[in-house]
Amino acid sequence: MGIKTSVSLYSLQYQFLHGKMNLEDIFKYMKELNADGIEILPDQMLKGTPTPSEETYAEWDALNQKYPLGLACDDVFLNTNMFKNRELTKRECIELIRQEIVMAHRLGFRIIRLVSMVPAWILEPCLETAALNDVAMCIEIHGGLGFGVRKTEEYLEEMVRLDSPYIGIVPDTSLFMKRPPCVVDEYCMQLYGTNPDLVKYAREIFEQGGDTFRLTAKNGGKMDPKLMSYVKDPAKDMFYATNLDGYENRSLSEMDPYIKYIKHFHFKLYEMTEAGVEYSIDFKEVLEYLHQNHYDGYVSTEYEGNRWVLPGQPIPEKEQVAAHQKLIQKLIRKIEG
Repeated sequence: MGIKTSVSLYSLQYQFLHGKMNLEDIFKYMKELNADGIEILPDQMLKGTPTPSEETYAEWDALNQKYPLGLACDDVFLNTNMFKNRELTKRECIELIRQEIVMAHRLGFRIIRLVSMVPAWILEPCLETAALNDVAMCIEIHGGLGFGVRKTEEYLEEMVRLDSPYIGIVPDTSLFMKRPPCVVDEYCMQLYGTNPDLVKYAREIFEQGGDTFRLTAKNGGKMDPKLMSYVKDPAKDMFYATNLDGYENRSLSEMDPYIKYIKHFHFKLYEMTEAGVEYSIDFKEVLEYLHQNHYDGYVSTEYEGNRWVLPGQPIPEKEQVAAHQKLIQKLIRKIEG
């Protein structure tokens, strides 16, 4: 009972895709970190998803028996662009999610994370399959794609209307950032030559209690004029400027109406510092909020700093994940006693 730790295997994708770690190596590493559970992306790591072979299932079962871990969450994508000449029909989308639910159940998961912006009309037609398989469908509420965004609000309205234990949400801590990630700032300035004054302005917005999501086109149709005044060379500056739409500084209380629907939580990790804390996010504050609201579930390390490592530099996925797990495990012990 209470708050448990897990690791999204997205965090180790470089290790996996480049053959540095196989799935058994990853399971073993999770045990070494004392993580309570894992979150998997079958599209990346299980051949044949969403209908793996019995051989693949047998390999998965053997790993779970050898390295018993909690199965926190199964990350699902609605790949509507599978074909070159058309998007999937509604019927095909519904059938695909049903297949994902059945696979999640067979793997042993009770939660699937629907990627942000999955349409709300998916829910009701898939609800019977979810109930039969004891698997909850939960959309990710992500920075830049969160509260106030039309498709997210449509999902939340449908979730509340249906009010089922098999429908929920997975908030992401990119909603609750205290400042932009330093690793992203440095990457863009060094690789693209991004204007340092633009980076400084973004940091100042957070220092004043705001966030950069509110300055971007996603939040009203036009980029903030002052922000754009720092875009001196679009080739150098626009990538950084448009990327700012994913950083929000919301109050944790915005989750209050949806507490009972939180089934899982993504603890975004951009950069652990030498001081043993994450540069952009106050995880103590988030964990205290979850504890006060009697959250009983996993919080999952999701390392995205691997996107922002300069060419030629080692990608420190294992080190960053280990440092983050050490931090959140320590905080949970202190908060929950």
